Amino acid sequence: MSGHLIATVAGVAVPVDEVDEWEARLRSGPRAAALPASGTSEGRQLRRWLTQLIVTERLVTAEAAARGLTVADAPTEADLLPDVTARLEIGSVAAAVLADPRARALFADVTAGVEVTDDDVAGYHVRNPLRFAALCPGAHGWRAPAVVPPPLGQVRHAITEHLLGAARRRAFRVWLDAHRAALVRLAPGYEHPGDPRQPDNTHRH
Repeated sequence: MSGHLIATVAGVAVPVDEVDEWEARLRSGPRAAALPASGTSEGRQLRRWLTQLIVTERLVTAEAAARGLTVADAPTEADLLPDVTARLEIGSVAAAVLADPRARALFADVTAGVEVTDDDVAGYHVRNPLRFAALCPGAHGWRAPAVVPPPLGQVRHAITEHLLGAARRRAFRVWLDAHRAALVRLAPGYEHPGDPRQPDNTHRH
């Protein structure tokens, strides 16, 4: 992974110093012991992941500025990524970038037109009748899972918010992937960690 550039973003060079600085911060931080050793296959994969994070942050910052967005337009991180499942849905790089309120403002803007239909909500309730059922009082103060599905009207809002959140995360991920494909050029040695053409990709069939 020699060289002075890790990538270009919309034609603007990203120097290797940036990934070096990110890696140095991680290796001097509280979770340093969990990181792979430098120079190993896993260590190079860490640098590739950091490269993805750096170029994505650049894209998001530039796009938010181009749209005139400010941090005042940003929802909270918990609104967009309420649990581990949501973070897995959107991917580790996008989840990390959404710690920045400018990225969350962009997320809100990109996904503002996403909707779910009444049929989507009704269909979900049929397939998952107890998903949003309230717990029932049990013995000795414990609460037990419901056994009778609540009517759709009682859980419609919860289902709608659940489906809308997932649809927005999907829409943002698709937008982000397309934006990266159009504007990012990665230097040799800094390919996407999952790129099957790079030698450190360990996913094999």
